[in-house]
Amino acid sequence: MISIQNVKKIYSSKNGQVVAVDDVNLQIKEGEIFGVIGYSGAGKSTLIRMLNGLELPSEGTVTVAGNEVSKVKGEKLRKARHEISMIFQHFNLLWSRTVRENIAFPLEIAGVASNERRTRVDELIKLVGLEGREDAYPSQLSGGQKQRVGIARALANNPKVLLCDEATSALDPQTTDSILELLVDINARLGLTIVLITHEMHVIRKICHQVAVMESGQIVEMGPVLDVFKHPKQSITKRFVQQVTEPEETKETIEHLLEQYPQGKVVQLTFVGEAAEQPLITNLIRKHDVSVNILQGKISQTQNGSYGTLFIHIDGELNEVTRAMEFLHSQQVGVEVISNG
Repeated sequence: MISIQNVKKIYSSKNGQVVAVDDVNLQIKEGEIFGVIGYSGAGKSTLIRMLNGLELPSEGTVTVAGNEVSKVKGEKLRKARHEISMIFQHFNLLWSRTVRENIAFPLEIAGVASNERRTRVDELIKLVGLEGREDAYPSQLSGGQKQRVGIARALANNPKVLLCDEATSALDPQTTDSILELLVDINARLGLTIVLITHEMHVIRKICHQVAVMESGQIVEMGPVLDVFKHPKQSITKRFVQQVTEPEETKETIEHLLEQYPQGKVVQLTFVGEAAEQPLITNLIRKHDVSVNILQGKISQTQNGSYGTLFIHIDGELNEVTRAMEFLHSQQVGVEVISNG
């Protein structure tokens, strides 16, 4: 569906050339939700803008739904863009138009007859859950409702690809989750290919099948989301994964607990897929004469399966603790010793 080959984007500035995107290669399958994550200045916004021709690459090719977006111009580019829609962080709604009129706007531009427009707008209002708000103006809507209007408007012309430019960054956590669930639903119902950029690993974890990590204009790591969670290779990827698996309060809690438990071992266990649902701690206690305290734990769901972390304290006779650790290593879990008492 989307092919990015050897793409580079260079800008000229007073201080010389700036390489915003540096030799990026990506293949995104039809019907996939693909996430690109990176901090500010990583090049992800430039990359996504090249997918709909808002930016042209300095080198390389960008092909979307069979159209070489990096080469076509004029009428051909306009036709190509009918199959590529975009939603934005700050919604970009027309404030003088109602919800219905905002959604209908791209249909008006496309010359769709008024009765067809009304039918299509009604379908979209129902799809995004805005029944009863058809005649409201953007100033009368919550942030989540505004983004639902943006999504409905983006879907008006039945695109094959939906681009999401930090689409949930301006929303609170609860509203973010509801918008992400809507995108998953749309992806499942319509088979729509979705490409989103974000700096929040929670967004990637919640809905993406694949993720690419960008830093300094390059893709430094890429793969299925669950694999990246399980085995993050680059330091930047590890920091993003920790946003979800080890929030700041966890670090503080562990530091406090280390003071409380100077003896024994504090161990971090990592569970992936079916291993997250096994009675590991019960089996550990039954098989070995050790005391086990559960210090902190969390299980997260990804599109590819479960991912969980659990911090435990193990204490007892040295031989028993050693055998307990051997048992843990023999299971399908990651084991990292945080402290040796």
